[in-house]
Amino acid sequence: MQEFGDFWGQADTVGRAVAALLLLMSISAWVLIFWKAWVLKRAAADLARAVPAFWDAGSLDEGRTRLGRLDREALLLPLLDAATVQPGSGTLQTSGRLDSQLTRRLRDALHRGLAHLQFGQVLLASIGATAPFVGLFGTVWGIYHALASISAAGSITIEKVSGPVGEALIMTAAGLAVAIPAVLAYNVFGKRVGACEADLEGFAHDLREMVLDHQRIES
Repeated sequence: MQEFGDFWGQADTVGRAVAALLLLMSISAWVLIFWKAWVLKRAAADLARAVPAFWDAGSLDEGRTRLGRLDREALLLPLLDAATVQPGSGTLQTSGRLDSQLTRRLRDALHRGLAHLQFGQVLLASIGATAPFVGLFGTVWGIYHALASISAAGSITIEKVSGPVGEALIMTAAGLAVAIPAVLAYNVFGKRVGACEADLEGFAHDLREMVLDHQRIES
């Protein structure tokens, strides 16, 4: 911490801007990490409870009531609505075959649910990919600024060079400290989103088959 304070005191505007950018990236990454961990944990728990509860219901209305109570992230209810709510006629949406209309509505609802689960993944990936280079740029600029200052002083010794250069290297370490949690979180969350996606796709497929079976029986 003292080394960073020394670097901050000796840094120019560019060096301080790089440090501030790394701090902003770190705060953004950790806010996303905590938020997504909470959301994905709730989503996985809801899917594990709500899907069996729906299929154990005695009627569609009872199943909808159970989903409304258990589906806190609103991932399953939109799929049920897409499968059971008939849109108004007279549009291109209702001009195709019934099974094609059903597939399209379920696909759109599924994509909206996945977009909710995937929110922030791009930012985590961007932070993980760019933070090391931002830190490296801060180090290079800090070394250049330190050497320029020492050169302007008129005397260069190893003692005068090693201190500022060592302090500038803190920026590289800071960039890695920002990037590593973001990359690890991105990988972990990607696996959890994939598991939720598989459950949602399975539920959507089963809903589609149920609705088509009912239509065949009624016809």
